Amino acid sequence: MQLLLEKGAEINTQGGFYGNALQAASSGGHQTVVQLLLETGAEINAQGEGYGNALQAASSEGHQTVVQLLLEKGAEVNAQEGFHGNALQAASLGGHQTVVQLLLEKGAEINAQGGFYGNALQAASLRGHQTVVQLLLEKGAEINAQGGFYGNAIQAASSEGHQTVVQLLLERGAEVNAQGGDMYWAASESASAETSVHSRCLVCGNIGIFPYCSS
Repeated sequence: MQLLLEKGAEINTQGGFYGNALQAASSGGHQTVVQLLLETGAEINAQGEGYGNALQAASSEGHQTVVQLLLEKGAEVNAQEGFHGNALQAASLGGHQTVVQLLLEKGAEINAQGGFYGNALQAASLRGHQTVVQLLLEKGAEINAQGGFYGNAIQAASSEGHQTVVQLLLERGAEVNAQGGDMYWAASESASAETSVHSRCLVCGNIGIFPYCSS
């Protein structure tokens, strides 16, 4: 990396899956490379493909030390971009509890909307990350917040058959018959269906694994 920079590599060049070098290094958890790129002039909040920005990339993969470094260097904790919407949603989807806690301590908006999953609680619920769901609820996540592909948290958890998360959400006041989302299911209907990720895509009509569509 040092040699490339010395030879004139453009540090903020955009392109490819990761969007830029800083985002790629952050995704891989390469702290020393991230530090070098920042010292050499990498734009810390640059938007790009894939994860959206460097903070989202590090958060998605659970690289706590890189997340801490990026925040200390000025990364915008609530920046909106990409598939995950924001860093908190990315960390929640991955079940990275320590990163979720860190982001919240640094001012992440717990109910921020955006991205495919709508909000952090819905993302954590979809993957069945009970401890993250518990943390988000304790910190003030709106249990019936609407948004994203699955509409709300209980519908997301029900669609994947995460019984313990569904039970937790119900105990905390989730509306079992709440409608919403692109799936057009109520949670009660979703839970009574096959507890499999295989469902009929409403776009192409094929049986597949959400959120991917074959059309």
